[in-house]
Amino acid sequence: MFLVRVALPDRPGSLGAVATAMGQAQADIMAVEIVEKYEGYAIDDFMVELPTGVAADALITACESEPGVEVVWVSHYPEAWGLQADVDVLTAMTEEPDRAEDILTNQAPAVFRVSWAILVDRQSGEVLARSEMAPDLDVAGVAALGPLHELRSDELPDGWIPGWSETLIAVAPMRRDAAIVLARRGGPEFIKSELARLRHLAALAL
Repeated sequence: MFLVRVALPDRPGSLGAVATAMGQAQADIMAVEIVEKYEGYAIDDFMVELPTGVAADALITACESEPGVEVVWVSHYPEAWGLQADVDVLTAMTEEPDRAEDILTNQAPAVFRVSWAILVDRQSGEVLARSEMAPDLDVAGVAALGPLHELRSDELPDGWIPGWSETLIAVAPMRRDAAIVLARRGGPEFIKSELARLRHLAALAL
């Protein structure tokens, strides 16, 4: 299973052309999500399954053979994925409001397709919750994340903590004295619509 982020012209037929190109590369498209639209082009996420023996390079070549199409990012994606991820996490948060912040933190990797997430006390720097793949950050590690009081994205440099390479993060303050931090290793960059979704979900975690 692969997650493929594609930039394509925002005009009728472009999405169908990319889907056809993927099919010619033997990709089975499981889901498609329009992530964001700009002036003249759109960013779409495709969840695809490739048969054994077919390399991701063939998928990239097929997509970029279409005029104006660029593959922004492609990666293995082992987790189950669906377009109702936001609804599912909101439902879980509503059913257990006392655990809403922890629920959002633990489900964020699937909802936002990130490597890991942590919940941090903005005042003390204590890590209150973390998803399965998140590093065990000490005070210095939390400090390396930068400001936690505003919605933002950033790139942490190689070696921001020992043994870790460059990491892309998104930060959103919660209603209480906490902040949630999402992290991706290797991309893609967080875009405006993802930050807006994160801000919305963080605001609903009472």
